[in-house]
Amino acid sequence: MISATTAGLVLAGVLFTLGLISMLIRRNIIFMLVSVEIMLNAAGLAFIVAASKWGQPEGQVMFMFILAMAAAEVSVGLALILQLYHQLKTLDSDEASRMRG
Repeated sequence: MISATTAGLVLAGVLFTLGLISMLIRRNIIFMLVSVEIMLNAAGLAFIVAASKWGQPEGQVMFMFILAMAAAEVSVGLALILQLYHQLKTLDSDEASRMRG
């Protein structure tokens, strides 16, 4: 029988892998931002599962830091996406890499 810790860590690994694959495959910047969010949530899940295994509250504290970092990342990311769309009229990351500074 698979323990809850093993199942939780496998789920976190699968979510992180899906986020990473989606980040590498997608060219739309919004989908890339969502992929980063999936990877951050997978890392948070791994912290929660590991902390519950040893009965320590540090996993929940780390998850709170991850949530705060994800909120900051989303706000900055969406502001950059809006600026990029305003200038290029597209959300394709290949077009953004051709920008001249």
